[in-house]
Amino acid sequence: MKGRYHIIVQSSHLKYEFDIIRNITIIKGDSATGKTTLAELIREYTLNGTDTGITISCDVPCRLLEGNTWAEQLSLINDSIVFIDEGNSFVSSNEFASAIKGSSNYYVIITRESLHSLPYSVTEIYGIHSSGKYNSLEPVYHELYKIYSSEKATSSKPDTVIVEDSNSGYEFFDTLFKNTKCISAKGRDNIFSLLTDGNITGNILVIADGAAFGAPMSNIHSFVENKDNISLYLPESFEWLILDSVLLDNSDVRKILSAPEDHIDSENYFSWERYFTHLLIEKTEDSYLKYTKAKLNPAYLHEKSLNAISQKLPKLLLDLI
Repeated sequence: MKGRYHIIVQSSHLKYEFDIIRNITIIKGDSATGKTTLAELIREYTLNGTDTGITISCDVPCRLLEGNTWAEQLSLINDSIVFIDEGNSFVSSNEFASAIKGSSNYYVIITRESLHSLPYSVTEIYGIHSSGKYNSLEPVYHELYKIYSSEKATSSKPDTVIVEDSNSGYEFFDTLFKNTKCISAKGRDNIFSLLTDGNITGNILVIADGAAFGAPMSNIHSFVENKDNISLYLPESFEWLILDSVLLDNSDVRKILSAPEDHIDSENYFSWERYFTHLLIEKTEDSYLKYTKAKLNPAYLHEKSLNAISQKLPKLLLDLI
């Protein structure tokens, strides 16, 4: 399944309205923010239909997945948006991650946990904003808002850059920021310990693939939120940076990047990062820019390529060049 889906879930006194654009969307928040009520409305509608007074507007079916028989239920669901309420512990299991990899569904997971077995985006983690009053005649309106941004900048020039990648992405940034110390974290889940173990001092910039950085973001955001010496830059991926630059100058790529959700099929790509890697490899296969993830083609380290890719970087990064 691919595409953007506009969802309206409504009863006589409650209304939820939001868009879903990726295969995994996370809804977080404290109690009494309307998260569980959303799941309950979908459950009631699934069991009893419009007799409940509930309506669901969406171009594909909306289903609820819950309980110990979740795997059996899931085997019967295709091309749907599947909601999972908090309290269903299976969402943090490797078994669940394996079951939804290659699935034709989108998943909306209501949870306070960080789900490290799932590659979800930092920009697809939402809270619920409510307006209206329960005792009024108007419905209480709920909409989603993004909890995290893909950037957190400070006014301080970094002394150290921590790069999630240990291969092509690290080679590129280590060359680009030749006058600044670059460290490879060798994976997203190592970044938090690098920030907290006290061995790296001074001003720090973290660069990671935002398309699959959702799980560690909660801890990292809590740690760096009020620290003036740590900045974050979380683009979709290193491959996305190249695709979005003037280096390729490809009209097909421009069209795809304007609305990636219309091109990325959840059955084929567990995260957008994997799609952008595939797309870059495909578009450069027969050119001097032929891309591989394991070892960066030296063509990307030439001055012309470095300048072309860096044009759209935030000012904080440009100051390092």
